[in-house]
Amino acid sequence: MARAGSANRPGAHRADATAAAAMPTAAKAAASAAASPDRAAAAKLAPVDAWLLQLATQRKLSPHTTAAYGRDLRELAALSGATGWDQLGHAELRRLTAKLHAQQLNPRSIARKLSSWRGFFDWLGMQGMLAANPAEGLRAPKRARSLPRALSVDAAVQLVSPQVPHAGASPEPAALCDSAMFELLYSSGLRVSELCGLDWPYRKAGPDGPASLGWIDLDSAEVTVTGKGNKQRKVPVGKAALAALHAWLALRPPAADGSAALFLNSRAGRMSARVVQLRLKDHALRQGSPVHVHPHMLRHSFASHVLQSSGDLRAVQDMLGHASISSTQVYTALDFQHLAQVYDQAHPRAKLK
Repeated sequence: MARAGSANRPGAHRADATAAAAMPTAAKAAASAAASPDRAAAAKLAPVDAWLLQLATQRKLSPHTTAAYGRDLRELAALSGATGWDQLGHAELRRLTAKLHAQQLNPRSIARKLSSWRGFFDWLGMQGMLAANPAEGLRAPKRARSLPRALSVDAAVQLVSPQVPHAGASPEPAALCDSAMFELLYSSGLRVSELCGLDWPYRKAGPDGPASLGWIDLDSAEVTVTGKGNKQRKVPVGKAALAALHAWLALRPPAADGSAALFLNSRAGRMSARVVQLRLKDHALRQGSPVHVHPHMLRHSFASHVLQSSGDLRAVQDMLGHASISSTQVYTALDFQHLAQVYDQAHPRAKLK
């Protein structure tokens, strides 16, 4: 998730006129507070809605990201009660952070909330409502470093390999769609939201709708996706995934809404992330997988296996679309973990007898 505080960069100083107009002045907020508790609560949340609007329209953050920031700030509004945004101090926010920690909230979730708070208070300062950011310097509790779960190479290949139909039976379109989706997730390390947003063929903006944000180029064996922060990247597509895509496209029906959606559900609508999750889980269970498999596990497996084979951390970062190399470095720990297991199993002096 992008750090909310980055809205303070120079380009963000061009304040969204709509968002600014939506924000009441401190005097209006105070008048609303005096009128009734409901109006006071609405007045307190008005700047939050204005900031979220700017994030969505100017910074082009995803609906999931803006929704998460909105939940964090509405929770802060409830925790701080009648205290206005301009009256919240550093000590009070530190107390609220400690309260969240005492409620056994995951440190990662607390870190995200603090990022939301910092970004919002930065924005309030740009609107002239705050002299300083009270959330600056607050830190979340340290969290234990957790490694992403990845499948072994053999397990991943077995999972995404297409199932052979019974003798004389033709493959069902749904099975071909699933095979193409699973192969592409593992082949190119896509996020499930990026997979669901793919079109084929590419469409330009026109009367029928906006231009494609993600698409497959079968001739060049590349997939173009628009990831977090509205950043576009190109990733190679392997031969097995290309073969599965050709098989699916040969039987793919037209989309019910006339779109160019690459993957379709049972009603010929664009595939949703939830349906992909359920289909992959069901597919893994039918194959007897001993672990719960989800789409992001195939992304982790892609990154881990490419890094094991190439050792090129920067290339893996580019293909995953990570803004920071630190996000990709976690896979080096997985790589070392794999090497340590090989050593323990193979080296005659690895274990004391």
